Amino acid sequence: MWDHHQIANVDFVKQMNSAVVYKLIDQQGPISRIQISELSQLAPASVTKITRNLLARGLIKEVEQQESTGGRRATSIIAEYKAFRAILIRLGQEHITFAIMDLSTKLLKKTVIDLPEMNSAAEIEAFLCTHLKQFIEANQHRRSEFIAIGVTVSGFVDSKTNAIEHLSYLKLDEPWLLAQKIAREFQLMTFIGHDVRSLALAEHYFGVTKDCYDSLLLRIHRGVGAGIVINHEVFLGYKNNVGEIGHIQVDPLGKRCLCGNVGCLETVVSNAAIEEKMQRLLEDGYQSKWISLESHDIEAICKAVNKQDTVAVELIEHVGIQIGRVLAMSVNMFNPEKIVISGEITQAKDVLFSAIRRTLDNLALPAFVKNTPLVASELQNEDVIGAFALIKQALFDGRLLQHLLAE
Repeated sequence: MWDHHQIANVDFVKQMNSAVVYKLIDQQGPISRIQISELSQLAPASVTKITRNLLARGLIKEVEQQESTGGRRATSIIAEYKAFRAILIRLGQEHITFAIMDLSTKLLKKTVIDLPEMNSAAEIEAFLCTHLKQFIEANQHRRSEFIAIGVTVSGFVDSKTNAIEHLSYLKLDEPWLLAQKIAREFQLMTFIGHDVRSLALAEHYFGVTKDCYDSLLLRIHRGVGAGIVINHEVFLGYKNNVGEIGHIQVDPLGKRCLCGNVGCLETVVSNAAIEEKMQRLLEDGYQSKWISLESHDIEAICKAVNKQDTVAVELIEHVGIQIGRVLAMSVNMFNPEKIVISGEITQAKDVLFSAIRRTLDNLALPAFVKNTPLVASELQNEDVIGAFALIKQALFDGRLLQHLLAE
């Protein structure tokens, strides 16, 4: 007699095999069935059956390729990108961004909506759902279907329950089941994640760490966060949240941070911290040809650095040293293959990176840091690409793929 565990197990194996085949087609297509069989180590009959299901659902398509030997044409398979679209949501403190991408990461539509002052998760949820409904209705398309929704937030998410556990700007009395609510209301699988961890995943799928087994992404924006990829997966740990590099103390006599501690990296190198420091320098009488009290945002500071402006160069060097100190600790712990820096500050990367590099070389284990490239992120649409990466991950691990094949 079969018990239900065995049946569940068979379904799971089928799901995993389909996912392996789909991922190979997506990442290596055009690819032939024989190549898929060799690379996946699945029997040719299984590959034929899986590709038949994927073809029937429209997720892949056949393309003819001429064999160079002049023999018969070999049929290769590629993933279908245009017929499927993903809805992406970035829930920030002051804005909600809604976007649509097809499966090739092509951005088809994007809208940013200001969030009014709201004090509860329930109010934000209702506001978000109302606007999401309008956004979906305005962007229905005859020839392509919505397959999933991806959401990123700048807070802690429990990946096992898909619940938001903590947001710095909103008091949550209990875990917030926003993803479940959206999935129910819009009848689409919904995936939710931490914005920087999701960005590290996007970097791994579509960006400069595509070729890496493991990597570390440091995102410098309003805050400072990190995402660590190990063995091709974002490292989340048993407690679901790791990588709070922004809250390592670099200045014991520094400013108080939102997290309650003093002198965190975030209080020194976030965009606002850099702009504030520049303002103080100008008020203290430092002269600059390129920056003024009226115009000293991060863009202006980076431009000034690139024109060798003394004040700006010294400020960004100081920032680079602080980043380098924290990265050195991270490198000693994780020894990543590549370090990626993301954010507007990379516009001054020549000065910034050499300061980070010098500090790393001084403080990290020589063997660990010697061959570790330090690169700037080149991702487009970084506000929503992380949400898309969550959907891509669910196609690759079979959760979303199985759901689509079962429809």
